[in-house]
Amino acid sequence: MMVNAQLYVKDLPGHLVESLEPISLVNGNIVGVVHDREQIVNQRISIDVTFEIKGTSELEQLKAIWKSKDVLIAKMGSVYKTYTMEYMLVGKFTASFVESLIDEASVIVSFESIDVNYSSRNASSTRTAMISAEVMSENDLKKLDLFLMDACKKSGIVYIRGL
Repeated sequence: MMVNAQLYVKDLPGHLVESLEPISLVNGNIVGVVHDREQIVNQRISIDVTFEIKGTSELEQLKAIWKSKDVLIAKMGSVYKTYTMEYMLVGKFTASFVESLIDEASVIVSFESIDVNYSSRNASSTRTAMISAEVMSENDLKKLDLFLMDACKKSGIVYIRGL
C-alpha cells in the first residue's frame, strides 16, 4: 500500500535521517520526501514522506518505532492511484440523455470524479458532450469504455475515446 505521512522531528543534526530509517526497517520503500525547515513547531521541522509498505501490521510497527524515537505523526493516509479518460460524444442527444448515461455507468463503475461539458445545439440539432471521468481501477476504466461504446452505438451517437 502507498502511504503519505506528515511528521514532525526535532530540528537537530541527524534527526531527519533517523526518522526515515525505520521505513526500511519494516521493508518499506520511500517514494518521496519533502522537509520544510521554515515550518517549525516546538523546535520541530515538518517532513512529508510518501512510501510503499506491505500491509497494516508493518505500518503499525513503523508507528511504534516512530513513537519510541519521539517522531510526531501529524497526518497519515493512504495514497491511491486513479485512472482518467476523456470521451467525446457527437450526435443528436439531450443533456438528460448524457446524465442518464452517467447515472447508469455509476452503477457499473466507481467514479472518483466526473466532469461533463455540453455544446449548444447547432442548426442540425447536433451536440457535443465532453466527458472526463476518473475511476479507481483499470478494470473500471475498461468497463466504462465498453459501457459507453455500447450505449452510443445503440443510440447512433459518435463515440471518441481518449482525447
